[in-house]
Amino acid sequence: MPLRCDLVIRDATVLDGTGAPRFTADVAVEGDRVVAVGELGSASGQAELDAKGLALAPGFIDAHTHDDRAVLCGPNCLHCKSSQGVTTVVVGNCGVSLAPARMSKRPPPPLDLLGDESWFTLGSFGEYAEALAKNPPAVNTLAFCGAQSLRVEAMEGDVYRAAKDHEIARMQDRLRESLRQGACGFTTGLYYAPNAQATTEECIAIASVLAEEGGLYATHMRDEADHVLDSIRETLRVGREAGREGAPLEVVISHHKCSMSENFGRSRETLALMDTLGQDQPVAYDVYPYPAGSTVLMPDKLRQDVKVQITWSVPHPDQAGRDLDDIAQDWGMTRRAAAEKLQPAGAISFMMDEADVQRIMAHPRSMIGSDGIPHDEKPHPRLWGTFPRVLGRYVRDLQLFSLETAIHKMTGRTAQIFGIPDRGVIRAGAFADLVLFDPTRVRDHATYKNPTALSEGVVKVWCNGIPTFKEGAATTTAAAGRFLGNPRRLAA
Repeated sequence: MPLRCDLVIRDATVLDGTGAPRFTADVAVEGDRVVAVGELGSASGQAELDAKGLALAPGFIDAHTHDDRAVLCGPNCLHCKSSQGVTTVVVGNCGVSLAPARMSKRPPPPLDLLGDESWFTLGSFGEYAEALAKNPPAVNTLAFCGAQSLRVEAMEGDVYRAAKDHEIARMQDRLRESLRQGACGFTTGLYYAPNAQATTEECIAIASVLAEEGGLYATHMRDEADHVLDSIRETLRVGREAGREGAPLEVVISHHKCSMSENFGRSRETLALMDTLGQDQPVAYDVYPYPAGSTVLMPDKLRQDVKVQITWSVPHPDQAGRDLDDIAQDWGMTRRAAAEKLQPAGAISFMMDEADVQRIMAHPRSMIGSDGIPHDEKPHPRLWGTFPRVLGRYVRDLQLFSLETAIHKMTGRTAQIFGIPDRGVIRAGAFADLVLFDPTRVRDHATYKNPTALSEGVVKVWCNGIPTFKEGAATTTAAAGRFLGNPRRLAA
């Protein structure tokens, strides 16, 4: 009997997410699943789409975001992601998560990159999942529980020291509860002041809950500059000692980089170290395709040789988008004094080397993550441009790696690392998270001066079989996304 379904995409160049060679096929969708892939001439769909000359890939999985709050704002709040072909976002990175954390005053930076205390009202991960179920975004959400959020609660805000035993026990209990309610793992932000005084032993003790309950460990390492090798060793020690004997935790290094000019070129060392240590335990990392980073503005970490651009400021919102040196000159003060006057604030810092970015991105351990911060007034362009930038600049223009490899780093590899079942691939039975794009035209347009410019060449996007973006159309109102829960616990 001929196949009848909701949608048939005809004659697409399919990149199935596995890294295998592209092939031409029809793809049939019924409800939220792909039901057939191949020559489907006898099939019919309520909707049919001619995709000749276009590429069809699994919906992109953004391996590293700070969309914790944005996914709570409904389907219109993440046009920056749907317009790139993203159908799943990973939140709760760098030790920063909205849940489980109720706060009565403004959270310490960098937690405030998600907003002020009015957003920290969720006392459990169950409440976070419930909020997403009531008002779904246009993307799926996989959520980590953040160490910095746990520390603020367990240590009653006194976070600029090592935790005491009873405080560690409290964080273990909260993490255990969070994992059972859907958190996919535990993240740290050891570079940041609210987490920097945590000892390696504290991290191991809390992360050991992951071995009991199932979950991944991801970290913004303690240092990405002079001591980057020591930080990699510490990260893998946490994974090794927090895991069970013979079964270390799976570890993800967040936004891997080699910061500051004196460390340019050291990605050769960092990648070699990961390859050596990774023979005995699993380690992966995410990377964004830009030589500048962005986070909260930290006056004590300024360097004269690093250009800084302001992304937001509570007392001086009109300075967003401006160079810190220009602000300091206008105000007649040092850049340190200007930075302190802007607080609380966010910034873009130009502290990486393009050759390192490319080397790190091309390595087989990499996944693509935007690390975008959606609530900045003038955000880093990675928020709007990451995925088309990889496809346009790094695949088509620079030929850093093949289109198949790029799609794998955005889809199948990411789903495998995070343990997400039936996503990141195109095959019968997989969820219908799909992106149709023009490989000859796809390109980012977001820049540091115009960071919210829409990319081109992403033709249409579906999340769970529901259209969430169409090139040239208005922002979607499709509440298609789902809270994905803890894949490792669900599979146990």
